[in-house]
Amino acid sequence: MYEEMFVGPRCLLSHPANSPHNLSIRYGRHFLRLTCFTCGGKKGTPENDCIQYYCTICDVEFHNGCHRRPRKITHPYHLQHPLTLFYRNPETGIISDDFIPEPSSPEESDTSDQGKPFFVQMIPFKSDIVFDKCTWCRIILNGDWSYRCLICSFCLDLSCAETVPLVTIPNPKNHPHSLLLLPRPTLTPCDTCGLVNVLEPSYACFQCNYMAHGSCIDLPRVIKITRHPHRLSCIPYRSPVISSCQICYKNVDIKYGQYSCNQEDCSYVAHSTCATHKNVWDGTELEWEKEEADETEDMSPFKILGDGLIQHLGHIHPLKLKKHDGVGDTEKQCQACVFPIISHQFYYCEECNYSLHEVCAGLSRKLDHALHNHTLILDPSPKDSWESRYYCSACSRPSTGFRYICPKKSCIYIFKLDVRCVSVPECFVHKSHEHPIFLSTSHSSTDENHEILCKGCKKRCSGPHLQCTVCEFALCYPCGTIPNEVQYRFDKHPLTLSCGESADDIYWCEVCEKQLDTEEWFYACNKCCTTVHRRCIFGSSYFMKPGSIFDEYKGEVEVFRNSSNTRPICYECRHRCTSSIYYLAT
Repeated sequence: MYEEMFVGPRCLLSHPANSPHNLSIRYGRHFLRLTCFTCGGKKGTPENDCIQYYCTICDVEFHNGCHRRPRKITHPYHLQHPLTLFYRNPETGIISDDFIPEPSSPEESDTSDQGKPFFVQMIPFKSDIVFDKCTWCRIILNGDWSYRCLICSFCLDLSCAETVPLVTIPNPKNHPHSLLLLPRPTLTPCDTCGLVNVLEPSYACFQCNYMAHGSCIDLPRVIKITRHPHRLSCIPYRSPVISSCQICYKNVDIKYGQYSCNQEDCSYVAHSTCATHKNVWDGTELEWEKEEADETEDMSPFKILGDGLIQHLGHIHPLKLKKHDGVGDTEKQCQACVFPIISHQFYYCEECNYSLHEVCAGLSRKLDHALHNHTLILDPSPKDSWESRYYCSACSRPSTGFRYICPKKSCIYIFKLDVRCVSVPECFVHKSHEHPIFLSTSHSSTDENHEILCKGCKKRCSGPHLQCTVCEFALCYPCGTIPNEVQYRFDKHPLTLSCGESADDIYWCEVCEKQLDTEEWFYACNKCCTTVHRRCIFGSSYFMKPGSIFDEYKGEVEVFRNSSNTRPICYECRHRCTSSIYYLAT
């Protein structure tokens, strides 16, 4: 066993007023014979747990984790009686505190052993009360250990026991009087957020009949979020005007706190919990920060060189505006969104195969978007081949097109948005649903454990998704961002998205030649009776531009258009790929 005398946390047996001493740390692989002072050896020690705490003065040992759990505590949730750590036998269900030593008082100890506490074996105590749930949070006890009161029916799980709120808050940030802890769970709505949360301690001012959750007391007074161009201020209530939160699109109760825009001609309002959520707000409080002047910074990504001629920051050559009938160049793809160019006007390079939709050429260099809490910048040209393929943080699709990235060091390698996801409005009407749907970043649901299923692919929505403002309808980003029309190389008409229908006829996919399930999403041309699976249109790499080269762990891989009569074996799927593009190792 390997030992080192590192200074650890304070020993549980040392009194803070009488020269408290710290625990030492011992490293090893197995502590099977450890007599833990807290649990008496009942806590199972994982084989990979190689840390043990011990005190040379008190001659006691602790498991890793048990060193933070005293045998008896006085908790703010139950100040009238002390709470004792109890063990519940997982086989018999009996709750007891036997085999847990308890130090005697200094007067009872032998003077010859002064400096070390004296321990006596307690008579085993068995409780007639079986606790299945924590008295505070009402969650089923997870594990074999909990704190309980020997006098009354009160029990705390270890999670609640480790939460030690202040009994009094003398100078709260958003209230003129001191606040007192309510030592019991309350079903009264918080005056700041308007929600009921029995899992969180609440504080009250009896002079003002005011109650707030502990996390709502110090909410920032002034913030800035990427969903709105102006600053928002925290207000305790609102004038009687019916309005909805611009983040979750649910009604805002005028009696409770909220965030509102100070601009006279702006009626933007949001729930306090929505506006300060980690996915919406960057955590910066701006109450004492000077507001920057509204400078008209040029956000255009190109310079105008002449009539129909521009110099775009993503390309070294000038781009010329070309008028196009949508028939001759159906295989030409936009460098930004990687969609086929079938519009009547687009920009193209006369020296190389570089084209941009007219809309994509005007994408702003900087962007505040609801999908991220920091300002994003346009990144049109990755510097290295390993960066040429990226996965969008919203839809998880691989792409070689333009992307928006966050310049913050904490986000620069993990957050990227493709052009298609950026172009989705915060609230819009999708053809698959009758009500408007809005961008949800997984925090709008009151029950975060509630599983939300996408109505398009029937899979679980993980992360950002599009949710109905009225009902439970939801779409994941891969389903919510596919186009309503796509160009199919074997049909002169664009194929239209069908979001499921009841049909007696049997449809067959033109690509894989398998039967279509008409209740699933698919693409069809009613004039030519062409039907194609959605997955056969897009495959797994629809947003990869032919000619792109990216790095894999075995070397470089190039993207090719799958337009020949003989289908080659794809590097990714190892089959003769039916997708519109395929990969080959170079």
